[in-house]
Amino acid sequence: MPQTLKTTEKLKGSEVRQFSVFLNNKVGALLEIVKLLQENSIVVLALSVVDSSECSIARFIVSDPEKVSLLFEMHLVPSSECLVLLVEMAEGAEDLGKVLACLLMAEVNISFAYPLMIRPRGKAVLAVRVDDFDCAKSVLRKADFILLNQSDISR
Repeated sequence: MPQTLKTTEKLKGSEVRQFSVFLNNKVGALLEIVKLLQENSIVVLALSVVDSSECSIARFIVSDPEKVSLLFEMHLVPSSECLVLLVEMAEGAEDLGKVLACLLMAEVNISFAYPLMIRPRGKAVLAVRVDDFDCAKSVLRKADFILLNQSDISR
């Protein structure tokens, strides 16, 4: 990775926060959340939905996490936050195996992963939640993967 990217990564941009929203299993529940975000000028950059018999969990990466945190608190939206890694995949889907192999060799477990709906810098990006954040960052960087920060996706 070029030295300027490493320096820029440290100087600007925070790590990427993901919001998990607990939705009742009813028609339109996801749309209500998306409308709330859109009405407040927040762009959904990534979305993953997991359904169960009791509820659904919608995972969001957004353009303004600080604003979303306050908005969800103000509107009593049942949610939680966690950090995720955003791995730029220069070769697109062909890099998926390389990312997974790096994490496996470091014995880092993946809780979940999903792609972004946007392509910052024209490249595919994978959001990954891991059990050892620092180890995963180190291993992926050593393998020349670029990890994106919030400032890279919120422009």
